[in-house]
Amino acid sequence: MSAAEHARSFRIAGAVEFAETGDGLVKAVVSRDGMTGELFLQGAQVTAWQPAGARPVIFTSSRANFAPGKAIRGGIPVVFPWFGPHPTDPKAPQHGFARTAPWQLDKVEAGADAVTFGLSLAAGDFALTYRAAFGEELRLDLAVRNTSNVAVSFEEALHSYFAASDVERISVAGLEGSGFIDKVANMQRRPPAGAPLTLSGETDRVYLNVPDRLTIVDPGWRRRIAIDKSGAASTIVWNPWPEKAAAMADLGSGNWRGMVCVETGNVADNRVTLQPGGSHNMTTRVRIDAA
Repeated sequence: MSAAEHARSFRIAGAVEFAETGDGLVKAVVSRDGMTGELFLQGAQVTAWQPAGARPVIFTSSRANFAPGKAIRGGIPVVFPWFGPHPTDPKAPQHGFARTAPWQLDKVEAGADAVTFGLSLAAGDFALTYRAAFGEELRLDLAVRNTSNVAVSFEEALHSYFAASDVERISVAGLEGSGFIDKVANMQRRPPAGAPLTLSGETDRVYLNVPDRLTIVDPGWRRRIAIDKSGAASTIVWNPWPEKAAAMADLGSGNWRGMVCVETGNVADNRVTLQPGGSHNMTTRVRIDAA
């Protein structure tokens, strides 16, 4: 049974429907009372969420490559079981296997506008469960279970791209007391800045031991994006700035200003180790507040 046929086999009532794209992918489309959302079965990747009466919250590149086995630029990719390049194998995919894998559709909760997926990875003997619920807030729950007979370690992230009026005018509050790894400066360790983060150039930072509440303050759109999380000790902030964006075929020089990645995860020092049969849960909740 194809992914599209499997999706259609669910008896959907209410706001969740499935559609097959012309690129050979299958996506779930959610719509209720003016709220809209979108999620692809490949990678279990959210690519849109827009509360009723609000601007889009999630950024997906207008030049994204929607094709089987290809990473989709933007949205909220699921990064697992490593972040960035593989530590020992340069041929392994960037950010792990999960973001381009065909996840199994396990459950649709029409009343809750939620979709649940499963994924088993032989590499590392992991079993993943991922639930995305759309509504006045966007809630994402990622559960990882160690199915092997030995302890295993992994990195994970919900690589969230947020839409912004102008990345040079926004700020990120909540990281004032956290030190970070500066990937733009050869992985140097930086102390806490003691002030909200503003971006004025290429930014690629892994903040460690962060609090559970962050806020993207966007005065241009008169809104605050509140990000509440649990089971996640890291936050990654990224924007390539125009020169690097221009070199990325699926982003381009015209899109960098309208996005910022503020990612929920467990990376570097905060990587997770599970004993045999052990499990770990990571949750992020996103909502819009008035400025």
